[in-house]
Amino acid sequence: MNKVGFFKSIQFKIVLIYALLILLAMQLIGVYFSDRVKTITLDSFEKSLESQSQLIAWNVGEAIRESKDTNVDDPNHVTNQIRSQLLELDNNIREIEVIDENTVIVAADEKHEDVVGKRTTNRLIIQNLSSNVTNKYRRTDHNNGERVDIVTAPIKVDNQHYVLYVEKSFESVYAQLQQINQILASATIFALLVTAILGFFLARTITRPLVQMQRQVLAVSQGNFTRKVQMSEPDEIGQLATSFNNMTMKLREANATTESERRKLKSVLTYMTDGVIATDRKGNVILMNNRAEQLLGVYRHDVTGNSILDLLKIRKEHKIMDLYELTDSIVLDFSTDDETILLRANFSVVKKDSGLANGLIAVIHDVTEQEQVDMERREFVANVSHELRTPLTTMKSYLEALQDGAVEDAALATKFLGVTQRETERMIRLVNDLLQLSRLDSKDYKINLERTDYVDFCESIIDRFEMSKRQNIEFVRYFPKGSFYVRIDRDKLTQVIDNIISNAMKYSPEGGIITFRITRRGRNIRTMISDQGVGIPKENLSKIFNRFYRVDRARSRKLGGTGLGLAIAKEMIEAQGGEIWAESDWNRGTTIHFVLPLDRRDN
Repeated sequence: MNKVGFFKSIQFKIVLIYALLILLAMQLIGVYFSDRVKTITLDSFEKSLESQSQLIAWNVGEAIRESKDTNVDDPNHVTNQIRSQLLELDNNIREIEVIDENTVIVAADEKHEDVVGKRTTNRLIIQNLSSNVTNKYRRTDHNNGERVDIVTAPIKVDNQHYVLYVEKSFESVYAQLQQINQILASATIFALLVTAILGFFLARTITRPLVQMQRQVLAVSQGNFTRKVQMSEPDEIGQLATSFNNMTMKLREANATTESERRKLKSVLTYMTDGVIATDRKGNVILMNNRAEQLLGVYRHDVTGNSILDLLKIRKEHKIMDLYELTDSIVLDFSTDDETILLRANFSVVKKDSGLANGLIAVIHDVTEQEQVDMERREFVANVSHELRTPLTTMKSYLEALQDGAVEDAALATKFLGVTQRETERMIRLVNDLLQLSRLDSKDYKINLERTDYVDFCESIIDRFEMSKRQNIEFVRYFPKGSFYVRIDRDKLTQVIDNIISNAMKYSPEGGIITFRITRRGRNIRTMISDQGVGIPKENLSKIFNRFYRVDRARSRKLGGTGLGLAIAKEMIEAQGGEIWAESDWNRGTTIHFVLPLDRRDN
């Protein structure tokens, strides 16, 4: 948040408005006061001049009358009387004259005594010679611009008429008015200064808590809820500060609750085993968790804002509105050439408080294993049914033949019974293998681990096969010197090795070689059993440990195989902490590898 300048602050605005109000009030008062003082002063000046003129006119008239009564033939007598009157007047009188009815100036002040005896040309005097009232005039001297007040007062002595002409300057009055205005201006400036100072402190009193609240708002916007506004007075601003502090406290509590819920939700979304994708109303991705990234093989930053139809690759089959109305889940196939990936997507609608749809939540489940298990289960049932149906069909055919009369032929009956016996034994082996796999799957069996010298253990198994073999097959052994001890279930591992060697013997040609190699690899001991049979194609190599899987079904069935031997071997090896796999080249033989951990005392 940018810092507010002083001239844009509330404090400056309050001081400015306060000062302008005082200035306006002082101006109104000053204008009214000045006008009234001017009016009163000028009126007083005019009345004073009029009174003075009437007094002078009366004294001049008495002087003229006295000179006539005493038969004084002195033209200066009246002038002397006027001058004696002027001595009692102020110095602002510029000119004073006495004019008879013949417009002859009979007396004047000292400045204008040279005009005595001459005729006047002043129009105001000529106009007022016959007037019996005192007249007042105001004019400006064109020579020096001085403002003057003129009074013409009638003087009547017997039957003769005279006029007293008095001209007085009132520049002194305007000088006094100007002094008064200067005093008012000074008072206004002083009042403005005092007002600005008082307004500053007043505004500071008001704005201080507002500034604190501004800082508090900035702190709250940055996530700091610990600061409080200091309450100075219990007035409206103090109550506002208290309310603001309460609001901050509630915001802190609400933020803490929201943050806690957000962390919980983030933790749940992060560690969910299912993928979660959230969209806006238009179906654009706005959120997805880590599991969704893993399942879809994308990064959230790359797909945020993209349509969920493109993300799930269902644009050809569905539209956004279809997903809002969808009640069933959708199976998504993200399989590649190297890996099978099947996902199931369930959609739910996010609604506002008003009930309008505001987006979608898609929950993605990895159903690859489940689908494979279902497929394997279906294949298992089909394989079991097929494996049982074949010997049962053969047995039924031979038994029906015996029932139809073949039993009478001893040789034929013996042959048919032999076939029936072999198929029965095959079914018994199949059922036993199925029961054993069932126990392995249900973990309903015990592993009896014994500390065993592994080389001697393998030697005894190979010796047994060499003594009982009926084929022209050679066993080659590559065993390390010394003793290597492992903890194994001897019976189950014997079954595993018997099964591997039996398969090698079945598929080895006459005169073939079966190689049995044992090597130590760190803390493990590795066993390799190789034959020189036809081998296994590479595309089938990863499936030979699946149940009922056989590369050559016809030959395997002819040799009495059930397709479960390697599946049982894998289960038993893994149950003892080991690992088993196969390597093969077509027409060049097959090698079965399995690794078992050495006994810890020998590590």
